[in-house]
Amino acid sequence: MSGLFFPQGFLWGTATSSYQIEGAVREGERGESIWDRFCRVPGKVAHGDTGEVACDHYHRYRDDVENLKQLGVGGYRFSTAWPRIFPAGRGRPNRKGIDFYLSLTDELLRRGIRPALTLYHWDLPQALEDGGGWGNRDTADWFAEYAVTMYRALGDRVKTWITLNEPWVSAFLGHYTGEHAPGKTDFALAVQASHVLLLAHAKAVEAFRQEGCDGAIGITLNLSPVYPLADGEGDGEAARIADGYRNRWFLDPVFLGSYPADMLSRYEAHGSSPRIGERDMALMRDHPPDFLGVNYYSPCRVRHARTASVLPFEEGMLPEAPVTDMGWEILPEGLYDLLIRIKADYGDPRILITENGCACRDEARVGVMEEDRERIEYLASHLAAAHRAIQAGVKLEGYYLWSLMDNFEWAFGYTRRFGITGVDFATQARTWKRSAAWYQAVIASNALGEG
Repeated sequence: MSGLFFPQGFLWGTATSSYQIEGAVREGERGESIWDRFCRVPGKVAHGDTGEVACDHYHRYRDDVENLKQLGVGGYRFSTAWPRIFPAGRGRPNRKGIDFYLSLTDELLRRGIRPALTLYHWDLPQALEDGGGWGNRDTADWFAEYAVTMYRALGDRVKTWITLNEPWVSAFLGHYTGEHAPGKTDFALAVQASHVLLLAHAKAVEAFRQEGCDGAIGITLNLSPVYPLADGEGDGEAARIADGYRNRWFLDPVFLGSYPADMLSRYEAHGSSPRIGERDMALMRDHPPDFLGVNYYSPCRVRHARTASVLPFEEGMLPEAPVTDMGWEILPEGLYDLLIRIKADYGDPRILITENGCACRDEARVGVMEEDRERIEYLASHLAAAHRAIQAGVKLEGYYLWSLMDNFEWAFGYTRRFGITGVDFATQARTWKRSAAWYQAVIASNALGEG
């Protein structure tokens, strides 16, 4: 894989999110989030872990930006915490919260690092959840108000904006399987939440343009190519339904202004269709994103399941498929297939890979550089797939590696490590892993070398 040079101006970056790294959940007049509440429910998060301290980024952000500078990244994707800006979800903005992100952004710019700001990475204010959360369409309006506040506060500094991170996760893991906050298990509610999330995205894009903001705004979707596990009866149809559930349900409204008809019919037949307002789809259609953020980790493989369920498939894996510490299949070709499919089916949009990386069984030993060869191999193979896609004409403009550092990994607590920087959570010491030095070299040469 030597000699794979990326286009001039290709953006290299890393990514984090507010609840996973900030800590300081009771400082700066921050309000409670759904993840603060969810972490206190026994059995929901491994070892009863919480994000109360996490990586203490709230106090150590200058050191973390220095780490970014040493890596040589051109961009840093982070998220703002809605409850840090609006402790009750709406009303009067919290100046202390705004000032924190102003300071972070100024530090990035001073170091020559381009900020990419995600407005929502899953930490909904608990006060809004108490009023119906993403099941309540008013939440879309409150999100737009929050977005406008951030545009006005940071719009002169931030030129890359992302409305939502992975609305599929917020909707279905949060409201159907209950694995994520707020921990609901109601499929119809999950479908409705997915619609309100997409409506919130469209309203935020509309507001961005009405405000005359300089820069680009997009949305980040977690996407996986779906493959049938076998050629058995119904497996192809199962893959089509799974693709509708995981991918088309979000890509279609964002780029085509409509939900896939087959999935709408399926949801309606099972009493779980969303409540769509008269102007909702026109709003989505009239306000397409400037770019698509793609989060890719692994493919989805399914077989037909004989069930009356609204989703008649079950996920599986090929025998002896390589997996990460999350148990996710490693398939770099899946990234290539995904990018080519987006180009072909959705109007050849500008694309940023906003997350890609893997959890490995690292240790965080202060001052000891972990070899983490597995992570380097994962990253190298996926960058090679991304390069192939660029060569095939995909408008891929940048890559944000997940993640800058080990952090709070949601329901897995601190038991999974995605970082290229190790964090000793007892001391908060940061230590580069070998993958950080490897990525530094990739960035410096704008090319994928031997690894």
